Amino acid sequence: MATVKTCLSQKPTRLITVAPGDPVQRALELMKENRVRAVLVLEGEALAGIITQGDCAIRVLYAGRNAHHTRVEEIMTRDPATVKPEDPLEACMGLMASRNYRHLPVVDNGKVVGVVSIGDMVKNVIRQMGDQVNYLETYIRGHGG
Repeated sequence: MATVKTCLSQKPTRLITVAPGDPVQRALELMKENRVRAVLVLEGEALAGIITQGDCAIRVLYAGRNAHHTRVEEIMTRDPATVKPEDPLEACMGLMASRNYRHLPVVDNGKVVGVVSIGDMVKNVIRQMGDQVNYLETYIRGHGG
């Protein structure tokens, strides 16, 4: 069974973060530069929230606000649900599906160590399916199939 730790080991280790007082424009720039759809909001080393492209679109642009003047803390999701490195990916998928989340911050002993996304979950399922297909092909060949 794959864990969050396994998933994180296959991703870049750099955290992409903003501070609560940063303008939303900064969060959008980081999302574009790093090709991600969410950025963690840290106060020092503590997780304060998460901000997504959807937050920016709905709470800033659609609302007629200015991304240069709106602060991240005004629109971020505060105290987001988190997972631990030892959590199974199946539990993460269940949490994402039941609460309609696309990103989950990963916290280990009070420190943010990464983010897992719905895309990471899909990649894991595809990888597992490939492993199962390879196993079955080997099994069939080994038994004169």
